[in-house]
Amino acid sequence: MSSDLEGTATAVTERKVVKPTPAELMEDAGTGLDYGVRPDRMPGYLTPIDRFFIRSHAPTPRLDAATWSLRIEGDGVREPVTYTYADLWNRFPLASTVRTIECAGNRRVLFGQAYGRTFGGTQWGRGAIGTAEWTGVRLRDLLEPAGVTPGAREVMPEGLDRIRARRPMPLAKALADDTLLVLAMNGETLPPDHGYPARVVVSGWLGAASIKWVGRIEVSERPLRVPWNTEDYVLIGRDYPDGPIPITGIPVASMVELPWPARLRPEPQVIRGRAFAGENAVSSVEYRIDEGPWRAASPASPQLPAAWVRWQFTWVPRPGDHVIQVRATDDQGRTQPDTVPWNDLGYLYHPVLSHPVRVEA
Repeated sequence: MSSDLEGTATAVTERKVVKPTPAELMEDAGTGLDYGVRPDRMPGYLTPIDRFFIRSHAPTPRLDAATWSLRIEGDGVREPVTYTYADLWNRFPLASTVRTIECAGNRRVLFGQAYGRTFGGTQWGRGAIGTAEWTGVRLRDLLEPAGVTPGAREVMPEGLDRIRARRPMPLAKALADDTLLVLAMNGETLPPDHGYPARVVVSGWLGAASIKWVGRIEVSERPLRVPWNTEDYVLIGRDYPDGPIPITGIPVASMVELPWPARLRPEPQVIRGRAFAGENAVSSVEYRIDEGPWRAASPASPQLPAAWVRWQFTWVPRPGDHVIQVRATDDQGRTQPDTVPWNDLGYLYHPVLSHPVRVEA
């Protein structure tokens, strides 16, 4: 009996994330750190916390809000300030916003298959994306007491995970209305895997900018260079001769809410999906079956900036093998392309995908 209990305790201790990640809800990317949502397991507009994707660079740290603090410092502020967890809840107005977060490496496996290559990095399918209502303090409200200097250029949150993940953003982005230091997610206290006690949400940018477990924010009068904007989360390769180019906003893309490949019965079906356009709003979504004409899909949710839109269409499929293609357009007139340029790290793969479907009785 003692041996069995000890084995169970060891297995729990060795998990790198806290929440359960059952296969019926989440896709294991193989690192022990990274889990995507199954596209056919998203029932509503918001992604439930139990299946919101996890992307981490190190195991989830166990932090105590009672001893945690946030320090804002650097040559871009007149005076460093430190906040406790209670300060964030009690001293500042709270704001809530619905925003989508997507990893820049989402669809990396499909990118490799299109080019007959295998990338390094997390082997994402289509599930490194999620939408939540985020509640917290506007970052600008936390910076103001420190006295941002006229020469301040960049703001860099830093996490308290083992590798101190960090990524800078321009001051203007840090001061935006929808850049938050988040304390709650979908109406609940921020869970450990998603950044408890506090994380940043940088609307419309790649997920790596929304640093989790924040303990320090540097404000700088000079450009900040760290591995997360010089070596990783950059565009490099033969099609980027001026690289590395740090990734910021996410381009327009779409997803069908079916398994890959999908199996359907030969009866009327409502095909559903999502489209996301980074900092912009999705303005329209079209679909076609088996290289047929493009038709308009019906929007099934508000079309908001920096948040995905749900869409749907009705299809009466015949038995056999079929391909569904979907393309989205954002409010700046950018439409998903048929192909995207190669980059060595497998980022920002957002072309029109050919979703295979087999229909049989």
